[in-house]
Amino acid sequence: MNFLTGQVLSFDKPLGMTSFQLVARVRKQLTQAMGGLKIKVGHAGTLDPLATGVMIICTGRATKQIDRLQAGVKEYVATLGLGATTPSFDLEHPIDATYPTAHITRTLIDQTLPRFLGEIWQVPPAFSACKVEGVRAYDLARQGEEVKLKAKLLRIDEIEVLDAHLAGPTPTLTLRIVCSKGTYIRALARDIGEALGSGAHLTALRRTQVGEVRVDDCFTLDGFEEWLSAQTIETDLPQN
Repeated sequence: MNFLTGQVLSFDKPLGMTSFQLVARVRKQLTQAMGGLKIKVGHAGTLDPLATGVMIICTGRATKQIDRLQAGVKEYVATLGLGATTPSFDLEHPIDATYPTAHITRTLIDQTLPRFLGEIWQVPPAFSACKVEGVRAYDLARQGEEVKLKAKLLRIDEIEVLDAHLAGPTPTLTLRIVCSKGTYIRALARDIGEALGSGAHLTALRRTQVGEVRVDDCFTLDGFEEWLSAQTIETDLPQN
């Protein structure tokens, strides 16, 4: 196994870990396994800390494949809390506004979701990695500055209702979403909430597929460490 010539590794990112932290953890494990030899490691597509699921990591020369890999279609399972919003449109921040939900029915949901299929324009969340004059939007937002981001064209191929609990004070909606690179599911939750005449934010998000890689194909961190310890690792880099 030669990680310098390049390997493409797929991980099930744990809840609460940033994409950068996962890459750093994998880089450290590889460096230790290679006797301290430094190695280039990168990822194909960021996941928020509160999201879990497929994250593809490339090593060595395989980092040249990152653009191609992250361009693959992605599948998510997202749970939306209806009737409330947060500044980040997920659970990173507390609820900042509540809205009525008594009018939301399964019929209304089924009539609303098709509006988001196909090519749509989406404004990314202020709490995102998008850059504003070279600065990450989330850094500006966390400093209390107003962030205005331009809408981006993306594509939603499928939206399927997996579950809908509409009774009670905290209704939820769970969706399977197949979409293009660059889609912010938090922003989609925001926009679906508005289209339902209410508000919404993500309470759970799992990326279940990137391109041909499904979450069942992925390493856990513990599983990767065990797998790595069983590999015969080459540390020579061919000249060609």
